[in-house]
Amino acid sequence: MTFSNLLIQWYLQNKRDLPWRNTTNPYPIWLSEIMLQQTRVAQGTPYFLSFTAEFPTVFDLAKADEEQVLKLWQGLGYYSRARNLHKTAQYVADELSGVFPGTYKELLQLKGVGEYTAAAIASFSYNEVVPVVDGNVFRVLSRYFDVETDIAAASAKKEFAALAFELMPKDNPAIFNQAIMEFGALQCVPKSPNCGICIFNESCAALQKNKVDQLPVKSKKLKVRKRYFNYLVANDENKNTVIQKRTDKGIWHNLYEFPLIETEKEEGFDFISSRILNEFFINNGIVSIMEYNEKSIIHKLSHQHLYIKFWKVNIQGAIQNGIDTETLTSFPFPIVIHNFIKND
Repeated sequence: MTFSNLLIQWYLQNKRDLPWRNTTNPYPIWLSEIMLQQTRVAQGTPYFLSFTAEFPTVFDLAKADEEQVLKLWQGLGYYSRARNLHKTAQYVADELSGVFPGTYKELLQLKGVGEYTAAAIASFSYNEVVPVVDGNVFRVLSRYFDVETDIAAASAKKEFAALAFELMPKDNPAIFNQAIMEFGALQCVPKSPNCGICIFNESCAALQKNKVDQLPVKSKKLKVRKRYFNYLVANDENKNTVIQKRTDKGIWHNLYEFPLIETEKEEGFDFISSRILNEFFINNGIVSIMEYNEKSIIHKLSHQHLYIKFWKVNIQGAIQNGIDTETLTSFPFPIVIHNFIKND
């Protein structure tokens, strides 16, 4: 039996019942693909269900306020995905009368849609003969065929796409794409796959050569940057606090946070309190300053590690633009701040 026939047979017996698999409508398929970039299925599924309940059509998503979209996205991370999602929904609704482009090449023109996402939508919605290449596909093909190409190299995607295209049954590309990704997610997993029960254990080159744990080849990641955030949680006589919007490009763009002192290294009480007294809440006067957490909360992003401390600043009188606790919870925050507010 051929590679693709065996793979598809395995898929039909083992596939997970996922809500976006029961349709060829490009809107939920697009939504799921954007959400599942950088996100595991188990984590992304509740968000998909929330979004489709709140925004059943692309027109509903287009009409939504950006803050509403960011609030629903809260906790999924990589927030530029949510902003691009919203802009693309507006473009499809307003410029294309709600109809998604019907080919891989046209889908690539949409904001936030790269080669992988365009291939997924084109094959799942329109059965276009175009292979998807994600981490799962790299892993399955590199192991089965013993391909030592560095998957971080610019040429890798093209090489693996050509290989997948060759294997793909041209009359049913959608099921092949689904199958190879599901196989990588469930069976040919990154660490310690159970090769003893694998359908390919007699034909997999990496298994024959005892190289399963060496493939795929991937060069080292970029160095992670460390940043030190000190958040000032104001508390006035009305129990109100104050927040600000992150308008700079970079992490958490357009989300909200408390006033921030970013430092070069982890700083203690004397340094932070002196900065607060000289630079913040000048119109009110400060009653007291205390650390909520003596030890920094380490929040890991893909390219940055944030060392976060929260400081309670009790201030005199009523703060300008103060908001109460209930209003506070309606804003979209980075998950680390959301969790702090919830547990405070």
